[in-house]
Amino acid sequence: MSKNCKDMILGSLLGDGSLKINDNYKNARFSFRHSVKQKEYFFWKMNQLKEISGENCFWKSGVNDGFGGQKLRYQSLAIPELTELYDKTHKKGVFKIRRKWLNLLTPLSLAIWWLDDGSIIGNGRKGVFCTDGFFYEEQEILSQYLKKVWDINVHIGKITRQWKGKVKTYYRLWIRSSEELKKFLRIILPQIKVVEMLPKVLIMYKDHDLQQRWISEVSDLTDFSKAIIEKYIGQKKNRWKIYRKTSENDIVRSSE
Repeated sequence: MSKNCKDMILGSLLGDGSLKINDNYKNARFSFRHSVKQKEYFFWKMNQLKEISGENCFWKSGVNDGFGGQKLRYQSLAIPELTELYDKTHKKGVFKIRRKWLNLLTPLSLAIWWLDDGSIIGNGRKGVFCTDGFFYEEQEILSQYLKKVWDINVHIGKITRQWKGKVKTYYRLWIRSSEELKKFLRIILPQIKVVEMLPKVLIMYKDHDLQQRWISEVSDLTDFSKAIIEKYIGQKKNRWKIYRKTSENDIVRSSE
């Protein structure tokens, strides 16, 4: 299995991907799903994984699938190379965050993680990884890893949410300043190849000069023109006026 393929899988395991050994199978399969609204990103990822894919490796699920609408789903072949990754990332059949395999992550891996589960928040100048499914101790490992290896400071914040009449507690990794966010985005920007995912890396400024500097930097680090980036900045600013009134940022608060 190529390094590029392995890098993508490892990053996706932190986001929307999973490795699983199905009943009556010896080897693991890799799978992921995305909303049909992210079809360009979905098919870009799928095309990077041709070496582990069969002829019928993707399908579209129905609207009433229990996961918030129509999804595109991908599933690889079951092969020994994926079983090796499964053994590195799982313990007794359960996915575990461990520094041993986090050290294998590359800028491409971080980009996939961010595009899957990262978001720019805080009026467009802060960031968050939606790591709801990980235990607090695992998030500590992730936080220490990001600081030690990539010099990115993140804060573990607690959030509470009501679900079916019960209050549940989760933890997320928050990037709490625009400078830290820019440091992280500079690492992953050369890996961004899908134009529709540009909003995930576009920091917004009220100051025109600061905005133009970031547009130029994004253009220099990616294959996208300033005109394309400015178009998405404009769209994002228009959406933000509506989004911030009803966004998760207003409903869910991180604790200090």
